[in-house]
Amino acid sequence: MRVIIIGGVAAGMSAAAKLKRLKPETEVVVYEKTDIVSFGACGLPYFVGGFFDDEKNMIARSPEKFRESGIELFTNHEVLEVDFDKKIVKIKDLENSKEFTDSYDKLMIATGASAIIPHIENVNNLENVHTLKSMYDGTKIKEILSNEKINKVSIIGAGFIGLETVEAMKNLGKEVTLIQMGDRVLQEVFDKEITDLLEEELRSNGVELHLNTTVTKLLGDKKVKKVVTDKEEIDTDLVIIATGVRPNTRFLQNTNIKMLKNGAIIVDEYGKTSVDCVYSAGDCATVKNKITGEDSYIPLATTANKLGRIVGENLAGENNSYQGSLSSSCIKVINMESARVGLSEEECIRKNMNYKAKFISDMNQTNYYPGREKIYVKLIYNKETKVIIGGQVCGYKDAVQRANVLACAIFNQMTTEQLGMLDLCYAPPFARTWDVLNVAGNVCK
Repeated sequence: MRVIIIGGVAAGMSAAAKLKRLKPETEVVVYEKTDIVSFGACGLPYFVGGFFDDEKNMIARSPEKFRESGIELFTNHEVLEVDFDKKIVKIKDLENSKEFTDSYDKLMIATGASAIIPHIENVNNLENVHTLKSMYDGTKIKEILSNEKINKVSIIGAGFIGLETVEAMKNLGKEVTLIQMGDRVLQEVFDKEITDLLEEELRSNGVELHLNTTVTKLLGDKKVKKVVTDKEEIDTDLVIIATGVRPNTRFLQNTNIKMLKNGAIIVDEYGKTSVDCVYSAGDCATVKNKITGEDSYIPLATTANKLGRIVGENLAGENNSYQGSLSSSCIKVINMESARVGLSEEECIRKNMNYKAKFISDMNQTNYYPGREKIYVKLIYNKETKVIIGGQVCGYKDAVQRANVLACAIFNQMTTEQLGMLDLCYAPPFARTWDVLNVAGNVCK
């Protein structure tokens, strides 16, 4: 059997490695457009921010190691077209511009996603204007930042990458301006109670936060010098665009494979697409929402690796299913950390769900042990059954790990009453006798 995998980053290489371990006799061929595989882009903000300097830390496994395992890996090879009826892919060798075709018995599409470039005048015409998605982006921005004259950094977009880049730039002592078209940071992830806290953390650490602001053009001779918005002009030395990602599926636009409106390939719990013998996973594909059962676009490294591994198992002849995503995600904003699992209240409203929500604040530990800080919890739960369907935690210490407890609670359909009495660990350095999660559960009536 010959299996072709398009894309060699997280999902693709997880599938390739698993398949080769289970069925060593299978021909596993991977075509990757870049010269880097098994790359973790999540580390990029911390790489450019000087938290570490060796870019190899973001690579889980080298091309040579994959080849040693028997995987036929071709880097700098772009797949241009797929003929699903004939089971043929058309490939371009980017090093010599040679085009050729290859055939498969089974196919996996794991082409990931690319940064969205908004319609901004001069966005492609000036130097020191970059996205932060690829290894090239990271090394180029790090090189620019090594110039001591680069002091004012403007970040367009207040999602995960945008806010992580804020911390990176503050770590380097830069003046940071964050520009967001919407009225809140992380507005697709957290509810307003949480984003209010994160915005205060940004402002209290000297970040110039511009909400409800649209960037219209960039100005400069050769290098960018000003960001022009619908309200004002902002001096800048570097612009980093972090306005989201789009699935890399344009090469499939003339096929009959089913996709969401944004181009994400729809897959079932086995990673199967609507086309026979074709699988997909990663940032180019959907995942099943654990709570609603809907096909959702959740471009996270965790889901990419997990569904990628399952696709590898199923390509080997097994019939394993992915248990679904809770959209579990977390972020550190300067000194504050925050996480969410399950549904947000805004999502419940849009879906017209019968729910209730409570937002509380408490202390993370006892008052007599150093390190006491406020911690905030929001629970979203079914109004009738009291089963928890969403949770958000924010604070300066141990907020993310408490959200992991909520992930377990939601996965196992626990009620707020059960959470209120859950036997959580207690010692003065870590919690109060009644942990903040117990308190949150007990106030949800």
